[in-house]
Amino acid sequence: MTIAKPENQGFDAARLARIDPYLKTRYLDSGKLPHAQLLIARGGEIVHFSHQGAAREGGAPVDETTIFRIASMTKPVTSLAFMMLVEEGLVALDTPVHHVLPELKGLGVFKAGGGGVPFQTLPTDEPMRMVDLLRHTSGLTYSFQNRTNVDAAYREGKIENWHGNLTLDEFVAALGGIPLEFSPGAEWNYSVSTDVLGAVVERVSGTKLGDFFAQRIFVPLGMHDTGFTVPADKIDRLADCWAMVQGKGRVMYDRGAESAWSREPRLVSGGGGLVSTALDYHRFCTFFLNRGELDGVRLVSRKTIELMTVNHLPGGSDLHAMSKSLFSETTNAGTGFGLGFAITMDPAKAMMPGSPGEYYWGGMFSTAFFIDPVERLSMVFMTQLSPSMLYPIRRELKTLIYSALAD
Repeated sequence: MTIAKPENQGFDAARLARIDPYLKTRYLDSGKLPHAQLLIARGGEIVHFSHQGAAREGGAPVDETTIFRIASMTKPVTSLAFMMLVEEGLVALDTPVHHVLPELKGLGVFKAGGGGVPFQTLPTDEPMRMVDLLRHTSGLTYSFQNRTNVDAAYREGKIENWHGNLTLDEFVAALGGIPLEFSPGAEWNYSVSTDVLGAVVERVSGTKLGDFFAQRIFVPLGMHDTGFTVPADKIDRLADCWAMVQGKGRVMYDRGAESAWSREPRLVSGGGGLVSTALDYHRFCTFFLNRGELDGVRLVSRKTIELMTVNHLPGGSDLHAMSKSLFSETTNAGTGFGLGFAITMDPAKAMMPGSPGEYYWGGMFSTAFFIDPVERLSMVFMTQLSPSMLYPIRRELKTLIYSALAD
């Protein structure tokens, strides 16, 4: 690993150097975050890579080998896997989902029922299509939304439990018995859509999702520390993961030495199950920045990357207008959604520095990434604290990074 001189990549080194003390004072010294790791690159060249705090309670500090649970930063990987199959002509964005997953055929929109009362449904205006899974307009939801009888049914069935309950095929079958919250394409709702997309990848490719990721994406891109489980010989590198609990403060969520990620999950989550390192995910970001190629390895064409990284919300709408979700990784106006991540359409409406066409997402443990193809800029931020929306750190990091650009 080589760290380039910031000034050679158009950064003001003094302004870039302000970020680490800011993180330390505002988030680590205050006890808000257990640790923090920040990687900033331009044109694929790393210009800043810092580590602060202990990876484990009373243990060694975070370093470049530390492994983190990246949660919903899994979604772009699953989206890429699907688009690889699109390029092979095996499936298309407008393919009805039930053509591949017949368990979801005939799903209706919630009208009444739940809580022991049989559901009543209305027919959908349009069938759920693959593009709806990629952009979260499917009508599916997440159990933690806590706002409708539909997400209550998800909780009752424990269908998102990764260990000891449903397999991926059983998960899809369970969804086939629960109504949609809205007709596909009508609204935006953060949901298990990408988990369903993972099942699509399995069915279309005939390969288990973890094997597809490893063989078709991680090995070719040199992402050797990314996967759904942490091998025994790497478990000492997995950071502790914390959660903020009302009335208790910060409590241990998943101890690295005894982690659930040391065991194969029963439900392989294409929406949130991966672990990775900052360096691995930096390679993934650079692959996108290079429009589908890294170190001479091309997985998809530049036209596929272009298609993935434009707004796909119906009518050119934004999340402010379409989102009915109580939880999402962004609440910004001027923000669309592409095929796997949010898309900045209008920085003025988003009220943050950035570029039209920048794309990004994050995970429930407060990890985040963004890729700016205009400035050829990328960032990977790692920590392990749930929920992700407690602090405005993602907005602050973007502001600090863009303020350090000099050229």
